[in-house]
Amino acid sequence: MPQKITILKYIKILPVITFLFIGLQTTNAQKVKIDGVAVVVGKNIVLDSDIAKFKQEVELRSEGKVTFTKCEMLEELMQQKLLSHHAVIDSVTVTDDEVNMSVERSVEYFASQFGSVDKAIKAYGFNDLDDLKAELYNVQKENKLVEKEQNKITEKVDVTPEEVRLYYNGLKKDGELPEFTAEVELAQIVLNAEPTKEENDKVIAELNQLKQEILDGASFRMKAVINSKDPGVTQNGGRMEVTKESNYIKEFKEVSFQLDLNQISEPFKTAFGYHIIQLHEIKGNTRVVSHILLQPEIPESRLKETQDKLESIKQDIKDGKITFDEAVKKYSMDDDSKNNAGLILNPYTGESKFDLTRMDPAFYARVNDLKTGEMTDVFYDENREGLKMYKFILMKERTDTHTADIVQDYVKIQDLALKKKKEETIEKWSKDKIKDTYIKISEDHASCKFEKNWKKDANK
Repeated sequence: MPQKITILKYIKILPVITFLFIGLQTTNAQKVKIDGVAVVVGKNIVLDSDIAKFKQEVELRSEGKVTFTKCEMLEELMQQKLLSHHAVIDSVTVTDDEVNMSVERSVEYFASQFGSVDKAIKAYGFNDLDDLKAELYNVQKENKLVEKEQNKITEKVDVTPEEVRLYYNGLKKDGELPEFTAEVELAQIVLNAEPTKEENDKVIAELNQLKQEILDGASFRMKAVINSKDPGVTQNGGRMEVTKESNYIKEFKEVSFQLDLNQISEPFKTAFGYHIIQLHEIKGNTRVVSHILLQPEIPESRLKETQDKLESIKQDIKDGKITFDEAVKKYSMDDDSKNNAGLILNPYTGESKFDLTRMDPAFYARVNDLKTGEMTDVFYDENREGLKMYKFILMKERTDTHTADIVQDYVKIQDLALKKKKEETIEKWSKDKIKDTYIKISEDHASCKFEKNWKKDANK
């Protein structure tokens, strides 16, 4: 199957990711001045800048291996608008909570890509975080509508074992069997290096002292800049907007909504350390707060003690005194993997399989040479909350790069067959809906040749 068609069809099934950035290069006010309307589909429009931006993104995601015409990009955008238009007609509902969660995830993604939220705001030409979130809200709402409409159209679509076999044999006959990259399944045992009670008490006392100094007239902002371990305070003095839907840690949100205006909280603990919060402003369902974060010191002796204990556990496993699974249940302190036999889940897929070629480079270096059943050395690590730990990783299963095999890769082939059948279902639905949907294509794009009958040519 030609690569271009494969990628385009993949996009049709997964527009939520593909269309994340559409509309974010300039503000709406700027767009009205410089953009032309390329197409109207129902009550939705596609702007000329949308086509250019979409084309740039898809080519970037394909790492420059494929190129697309403006007409091909336009047809993909028209498909998006057709789905969102009929989602409204079909009374598909999207809640504010669903959209806001997607917005927060997008903001976090932008922050990781640009180094900070402020840099992302500047790069895309928005005035502030509220301006960016407002635009993202519109984008993500349409994405959710499209996603739910696709699910509605394909909810009864399934494939039988015979259909999977026929699909596989068809690929084999045409010489188009996919090549599956090397995959690994990993498990871990983790011991946290926790601070002593004395260190915890010391931090709480420091926060109480800072609170008293602020109550006596000191600037919360200055105390945060000087003392807080949150790197964000250098840009905003620890000030942030919190909603119940935002991705701030649970305890932080709870305390923020318990405070009265200008009140400063008692010291409280989260996975990041110990905080105090001051409530500055109440804006509807939003709380504007500042915080100071302090983290207890962990002495070198405690780190060495944790490392030695984990080395001993690993040796007991090698000596057969305890199995890996038993050691996970008895010792591991990682909440996400402890009750799952130590399995590490891929954060991008939610599954236990990792594509070896797409791993974080540091992670790849640790596990690349392991054979099934082998373990890494004990090593030091920290999570994003600053929690210090030691861990080692077991290679539970490893599959090297290979051409698809119906026995070995049945589940993957089944998934591909199902996706193809869903694509075909959506294609048929689209051709039917185009007939009774208002569509207007601008003169600039009237010469485009489309796969579907968007122009409603009676002879087609």
